[in-house]
Amino acid sequence: MNDYIDALGLVFQGYVLLAIAGGTLLGLVMGALPGLTAAMAIALLLPLTFGMPPVMGVGMLLGTLCGAIAGGSVSATLLNIPGTPSSVATTLDAFPMARSGQAGRALGIAIVASFLGGIFSAVVLSILAPPIAEFALRFGAPEYFSLSIFGLVIIASVSKNLAKGLAAGLIGLLLATVGSDPMVGSMRFTYGNMSLLTGINLLPALIGLFAVSQVLADVVDYFKTEKADTSTTSVDKASPRWLEVIKHWRVVLSSSVIGTIVGAIPGAGGSIASFLSYDQAKKMSKTPERFGKGHSEGIIASESSNNSLVGGSLIPMLTLGVPGEAATAVLMGGLMIQGIRPGPTLFTEQGAIIYGIFIAFFVANIFMMLFQWFGIRLFIKILQIPRKLLMAMILVFCVIGVYAVDSNIFNVYLMLVFGVLGFFLNKYGFGTAPVILGMILGPIAESNLRRALLVSGGDWSVFVLRPISLAFFSRCVVVPSI
Repeated sequence: MNDYIDALGLVFQGYVLLAIAGGTLLGLVMGALPGLTAAMAIALLLPLTFGMPPVMGVGMLLGTLCGAIAGGSVSATLLNIPGTPSSVATTLDAFPMARSGQAGRALGIAIVASFLGGIFSAVVLSILAPPIAEFALRFGAPEYFSLSIFGLVIIASVSKNLAKGLAAGLIGLLLATVGSDPMVGSMRFTYGNMSLLTGINLLPALIGLFAVSQVLADVVDYFKTEKADTSTTSVDKASPRWLEVIKHWRVVLSSSVIGTIVGAIPGAGGSIASFLSYDQAKKMSKTPERFGKGHSEGIIASESSNNSLVGGSLIPMLTLGVPGEAATAVLMGGLMIQGIRPGPTLFTEQGAIIYGIFIAFFVANIFMMLFQWFGIRLFIKILQIPRKLLMAMILVFCVIGVYAVDSNIFNVYLMLVFGVLGFFLNKYGFGTAPVILGMILGPIAESNLRRALLVSGGDWSVFVLRPISLAFFSRCVVVPSI
């Protein structure tokens, strides 16, 4: 209790709160812009933390992380372009809702769900960090492989057509094999192209499949209608939808729990958490047929899950010194710069500082909600731009953003190829989300499959003899039949 009292004094100072607010605002902007990641936003602010007090510096970086994850819902809702990979599931219902003239409602639901998910994970982080981290340690190679397969089955099951969803996921898995072999380092399907040595960059694939494919679809639609696109999309009242979200408190709670647990598993990632939550919400819903058509429960599930994942991902980082994903890896670098070495002894040796970080995480979520609350009316102004002009601007920004990552023109060509692929996948009902998830889960599934078989001497029974792995495989059988 004394540590918490001391921590309050460390956080509630004017310059500390200002730093957290500034980091959160930058994170929201970076998250809302396709191509700019949470890890990139944290890396940009990292030099500014030199010389800052520990709680101030880490609090600013935490605000950036919270803001970036929440900001991904803005472009996902308004443009069908997920700002971050964890926002892919948000597009399934938020964009159809926005297209029907309810952009304000969709953003309002996302704001509240993001806030509640973030606060839930902050509470769990403060109270249950050590036990959850201990549970995450039980995951070995068989568990990671079964979790990856379960993730692919989940995304296929939420697709409009199960067979086509599985086929799209398999395309993603195939694309994930490009590059060096994760176990022995031999080259696969690179055909002498040096840009493919490390595999297909996820960023041009993500932007191509979602942004460029949407531009192509709009161009085709524009010429089909043979009329000038001078009108603007109508929008409804833009404000946070507290009552609508709280009415679905079971979805918020289940999704937040899933997000926190998946976040505590290093390497699992936000995409898995959001789709697991989406699938669970669909099973719990009295109107599952409305999912994918602009249903509020789908938005709530995705956003509360991917924001609760932030707190969950901090658990293994702080208690074990194991970052859950790229953004928390950069954040851990920020902690070490501040002289804070994550690990089991952190809570006893630097109690006031660690609890100050917990409180700063609470404050960052509050700032995130406030900035989105006041910025929601500004966000929907995007829909007032004539559609053909907006699509042209999006294409230009996509090219600039993809090229700027590592100044490689090959990434631009790759983005355009994925754009064409995404256009045809959407046209024929396969969907693009399973492809992205396949690309994300492919390396995890492959490396852990081979590692598990190597350790077990080629004994495949290892995947069903371990309880957690068996549970995931059992769910793979049950999910498609529901």
